[in-house]
Amino acid sequence: MATSSISGLASGLDTASIINQLMQLEAIPQTKLKNQQSVENDVIKALRQLNTDTALLASNAAKLATAGTWQTLKATSTSSTVTATATSSASPSSFTIVVGQLAKSAQTSYSADVALDANVLTVPGDPVVLTAADGTTHTINAGTGTLTDLAAGINAAKAGVTATTVRTGTNTYRLLLTADTTGAGSAIDLTNVSLGTATTDLGQDAQLTIGGIPASSKTNTFTDLVPGVSVTLAASAKNGDTATVSVAQDSSSVKGSVKALVDQVNALLTSIDTQTANKTSTTAAGVLAGDSTARSLRSALLNTVFGDGTTSLAQYGIQTDRYGKLVFDAEKFATAYAADPAGVAAKFTSGATSATDGWAARVATAAKTATDSYTGTITSAITGHTTTVDRLTKSIADWDDRLEIRRASLQRTYTALETALSNLQSQGNWLAGQIASLPTYSS
Repeated sequence: MATSSISGLASGLDTASIINQLMQLEAIPQTKLKNQQSVENDVIKALRQLNTDTALLASNAAKLATAGTWQTLKATSTSSTVTATATSSASPSSFTIVVGQLAKSAQTSYSADVALDANVLTVPGDPVVLTAADGTTHTINAGTGTLTDLAAGINAAKAGVTATTVRTGTNTYRLLLTADTTGAGSAIDLTNVSLGTATTDLGQDAQLTIGGIPASSKTNTFTDLVPGVSVTLAASAKNGDTATVSVAQDSSSVKGSVKALVDQVNALLTSIDTQTANKTSTTAAGVLAGDSTARSLRSALLNTVFGDGTTSLAQYGIQTDRYGKLVFDAEKFATAYAADPAGVAAKFTSGATSATDGWAARVATAAKTATDSYTGTITSAITGHTTTVDRLTKSIADWDDRLEIRRASLQRTYTALETALSNLQSQGNWLAGQIASLPTYSS
């Protein structure tokens, strides 16, 4: 319940201002609590960002720790008209390809020059039947029987054949039918049409020889020509073109992945250093200065370079510098990987036990230990600081109640003071009046 006050009516004092100043002094403990709460909230915000960054590191490290990431076989070709790709199921190999022929689509063209609105049906009203390159037959809705309606009906049938009207002169056109796919098959044919002589060009499969062994494909791509390796013939390929296809380990992609993880670790270490920096004569302390959780994470990440505590990854291109950061030597890594791909992969990927885990797996473990939703060290730290904020929030609210009571008390005190002074002034004025009314005597 609010208490009103009379500010200086009798005393002339600004009692409202005096009360406000006294309340500022009374509120010093609460102000300290609010400042502490603000600091705790800043710490929680920094820890949550650290948790997010560390969780992303854990995810990327786990990817690099999988054996599949290190299946880096790459297929190359000595000819621009022959390209090759390799999957993880391929094996290092080399073979020679000789192009036989390209795949092509079946086509049928008609010799009659007709107008688009000319009727082209032999027997109006009878159905038109299309035989597609795959041998299937389809009844075509030819509409009114004009060339335009016939072409539209063929395309609407979606029978694997595209009809095109080709302009040959002033208002004269011929019909061209083309299979939607390449490969050998039946001739494309139409019944009940008067379009002149039909010229058929059968489709054909692509052909090549590999080491003298013939191979064919309905398209210009030979999928899994050998296990895990597919070959594609360019449109410019010619009969007799020769290419040597080689499948070998390629360190460029995995080297880039290792470098990216090193860079990500260094970025996180730099962030931790900034957040945990102590105050100097020229810079303020970091928001996580003195925080053991962040410093422990830093140590854990840096120590992943040493698998068994003594052996480093220097021979594989990773080591620490005097600033407590990682350095990656891409050339040294590439050399080691070219010499022993499986051995180098084992130094980075997950092992049979945690004791045999490689570097990427150890980074993933260190990061997951910090960010686990239930047992993570960062998670626990966030929970602890959140509990502190909740306690401070309650204490601040309690102080609001205390300060409200104290203000009411001060207001009552000063109101009583003003009332007493006012009464005294009234009595003084009455006495002065009484004295003034007394008779005077002259001697």
